[in-house]
Amino acid sequence: MKETFDLFSFNKPERFAPLADRFRPETLSEFIGQKHLVGEGRLLRRAILAKKLQSCIFWGPPGCGKTTLAGIIARDDGAVFEKLNAVSSGVADCKRVIEEAGERLRLYHKRTFLLLDECHRFSKSQSDCLLPAIENGTITFIGSTTENPYVSMTPAIVSRCLVFEFKKLEAEEVLGALKGALADPRKGMGEYAVRASEEALWHLARTANGDLRAALNALELGVTTTPPGPDGVIVFDLEAAENSIQIPALSVDETLYYDLLSAFCKSLRGSDPDAALYYMERLISAGCDPRLLARRLIVHSAEDVGQADPMAMVVAVSALQAFEKIGLPEGRIPLANAVIYVCRAEKSNSVVTALSAAHEDAVSHPDDRVPAHLRDTHYKGAEHRTAPYLYPHDFGGYVEQQYLPDSLKDRVYYRPGPNGEEGKRPPKKKI
Repeated sequence: MKETFDLFSFNKPERFAPLADRFRPETLSEFIGQKHLVGEGRLLRRAILAKKLQSCIFWGPPGCGKTTLAGIIARDDGAVFEKLNAVSSGVADCKRVIEEAGERLRLYHKRTFLLLDECHRFSKSQSDCLLPAIENGTITFIGSTTENPYVSMTPAIVSRCLVFEFKKLEAEEVLGALKGALADPRKGMGEYAVRASEEALWHLARTANGDLRAALNALELGVTTTPPGPDGVIVFDLEAAENSIQIPALSVDETLYYDLLSAFCKSLRGSDPDAALYYMERLISAGCDPRLLARRLIVHSAEDVGQADPMAMVVAVSALQAFEKIGLPEGRIPLANAVIYVCRAEKSNSVVTALSAAHEDAVSHPDDRVPAHLRDTHYKGAEHRTAPYLYPHDFGGYVEQQYLPDSLKDRVYYRPGPNGEEGKRPPKKKI
């Protein structure tokens, strides 16, 4: 049998591997972040420690530890770790892994973990190839993806896996990892004499936006390209940090930054385009990523404008897309256009209040039965379990009938406001 090469041989990092690869945590106790998944008492942590983890999908942003945790799991389990990429691997690669895993399991009773990076890119034929091996336990599948698997992946695969959602790392967690990398002589940058300022490391931690890989790569680039001083010490200051990650530091302190951002948001809600534009320019001039402002625009177009002017959302999303294609400085123009539109639009928060009320009932009434006439009828015998359903188009597009469960049938969540388009469209039922 062909011997499998372990891509995650943590104890013998390659000399020329990037810092982000060399500095991968080796044990669960060293793992950074994701306390909601691997904190004390959490399901994923219990499954890993008990060596009972079944096939699963790790879903989250780049650089948050998905691949690293998969490697730790296989290492702690004493299993063989195979890694494929859905973009470059095909059915033949999957069959090879499955065949070798089956032989390994029969001869040595040794498990095989298959990490599939970018698993949302797997085709249906590739997914079908894996299904039997996942079901019979020949392989333990770990999919890694930045896309929502419920939307982007084959349902047959998702239904056979636990889905764990990873979150981007907090800036404090990234900062701790950077300090650890600088001090570690075996896997990190400890062999270098480096004097790194707190503000330089904090700049990397903040601007990496939760991506530890990006922060570590920037740190390595900055340290290895900065010449040492007369005393042989490399000074990694804020300027070096800005150059290594190619994002300038904010020219305002943290308190003022959040004050400006708060003022920008409140100006949008308060329909003052002059103030909103002023605070937008203050923030951009200080080094704030304009995409953050564009995302706030999208939120406010839904939260504060809502159904009073549904076009506000379209304009805000278009402004973000335009900025991403154009960049600075011209990209500020579509952003300004969206700021003015959202400010001038009629305001209504009825969507937010309706959503909040519906969420409260959904949480407090999770087991209420769906009314009989609304249940699925696409299976044999369903006609005996359901009541007649009134098809609205048979009645001109609308017909009065109960949609909510019996215990909530008189609930009203959405109450249209009097402004803009919302005030022109009366509800279908009496409120």
